[in-house]
Amino acid sequence: MRVVVPPIKSQGIKTKLVPWIQALVPDVSGHWIEPFLGTGVVAFNSGFQRALLSDTNPHVIRFYQQVQQGVIRASRVRAYLQEEGKRLQCARNSGYDHFNLIRDRFNRDHDPLDFLFLSRAGFNGMMRFNRRGEWNIPFCKKPQRFSRSYITKIVNQVHDAACLIQPEWEFRVAPFQEIIPQATSSDIIYCDPPYAGRYVDYYNGWTDEDEQRLFELLSSTPAKFILSTWHHNDYRHNDMVERYWRRFNIVTRDHFYHSGAKIENRNTIVEALVFNFDANIEEHNHGVRPKPEQLMLFEERAEYMTQQLGRADV
Repeated sequence: MRVVVPPIKSQGIKTKLVPWIQALVPDVSGHWIEPFLGTGVVAFNSGFQRALLSDTNPHVIRFYQQVQQGVIRASRVRAYLQEEGKRLQCARNSGYDHFNLIRDRFNRDHDPLDFLFLSRAGFNGMMRFNRRGEWNIPFCKKPQRFSRSYITKIVNQVHDAACLIQPEWEFRVAPFQEIIPQATSSDIIYCDPPYAGRYVDYYNGWTDEDEQRLFELLSSTPAKFILSTWHHNDYRHNDMVERYWRRFNIVTRDHFYHSGAKIENRNTIVEALVFNFDANIEEHNHGVRPKPEQLMLFEERAEYMTQQLGRADV
């Protein structure tokens, strides 16, 4: 399965876990609903023609809305990154002056292309905002960051995202409390909220009350759902699994995070998928053995995505 990588970056991106997540997705006829869109990597690889995608981060939503509308196109992204990349390379203070200029301009105007620039030039691929909603990640200290090959890589990712975003995908700035109650019995909800008890970079914080409210909403939804969370690592267990999520089905898998401010967040962690439907579960911690009908569905989705990515240049 080819995993389409999105142009927006942040810590905790699920790129390497996408095949594992998709292996669990049941056959449903409705919408793919994602209340914590983040970079969009799971949604872009879902293969659904109808989707409701939301986040409280307005910059992520605005970026993908403009990709969907054709305002942000591959050719425009290339021209923008070539120009700003040259200015970054020639800027004083080893590029920091121009990075700060883009940061200040973004904090004032909220241009989606400046958001893309900061996402790809910020330190350690992190995305963080201060209490005023301003970009709060420093420069990666690489004035030659936007080489020709790196720009081409980003441009191709924008192209792929534009091919996969469907007319019936709705992008919305909204909290999960507003989105989850809209799901019906024919929908699938995928939730990737901030991980309780771990260092994460999100537009909003995450409290115990948020985790409890998410549990209550998913417990009462008529839709099928999959929740991503962490289960344990060498240092500690996720208390929220025992408190809430053990009431549902759980599969686990080892995963390594390369980033994080604390040493306990830079080691192998056991990821967990929590779900409310039947699946063919292996007892070993590497998860799910797809049923024959699921394999057929995955093949159909892969063929659909291949057809979409084969469309003419955007």
